[in-house]
Amino acid sequence: MEMGAPEITRFLSLLAVDGKVAASTQNQALSALLFLYREVLELDVPWLDGLVRAKRPERLPVVLTREEVRAVIQRLEGVPRLMAYLLYGAGLRVLECCRLRVQDVDFATNQIVVRGGKGDKDRVTMLPVAVKRALAWHLESVREQHQDDLKHGAGWVELPTALVRKYPNAGREWAWQWVFPATRIYFHRETRQRRRHHLHESVLQRVVKSAVRKAGIAKRGTPHTLRHSFATHLLEENHDIRTVQELLGHRDVTTTQIYTHVLNRGPSGVRSPADGMPEA
Repeated sequence: MEMGAPEITRFLSLLAVDGKVAASTQNQALSALLFLYREVLELDVPWLDGLVRAKRPERLPVVLTREEVRAVIQRLEGVPRLMAYLLYGAGLRVLECCRLRVQDVDFATNQIVVRGGKGDKDRVTMLPVAVKRALAWHLESVREQHQDDLKHGAGWVELPTALVRKYPNAGREWAWQWVFPATRIYFHRETRQRRRHHLHESVLQRVVKSAVRKAGIAKRGTPHTLRHSFATHLLEENHDIRTVQELLGHRDVTTTQIYTHVLNRGPSGVRSPADGMPEA
């Protein structure tokens, strides 16, 4: 039976009853119906363009204080500790951190180049001085591992887009290696190469959640919480919001402005009238 605009609208509203279905699920259902009518049934239904898609509700990000960030990082060791430093100190997303390559870290200029971030955009952020020495030592051990892989016929990594056709041997070069490689080698069937993938994001997610719990922090802390804390603490130090926007890689400054709502100054920076009264 063919569905018209009222029927489709009613169908989508049923999905949203009591908020049991997320906005993304509603939009996925709408996209499936659009595909059915346009691509499968090949029907001309101009009224489909007028349907309103569900909007994701705005949620305030979870932010840790500086003391809480310090408590979390102190409970981390090894590679997860270095990665947590970069999430908080450079404002990286989890996957951006996992996908860092050796050539993306510039120790001379204290910069990290994030390539192919969200929206397939490149950007530059800072390399925290506090992590430089430990990161340099880490890269030395990664380089030794890479040299050993080369001796045993491995040492390949996946290259972005079509670079493998232009530079067929670049996948074994040191500059293209992952900063945080996986512990195991895998066999790539198409190229018959023995490669290392980057460390899986679930490793960092698991240990950070455990560190938050061990620190006794009553917040739903995740690795992404460290990025939220990075942005909030920069704004607390009165850094320009446009600068913070560029460091985070936000396309629109309104995305960055959400952190102004969680600054340690109360909503909108307004002082509560009760603060002039005696303590309770």
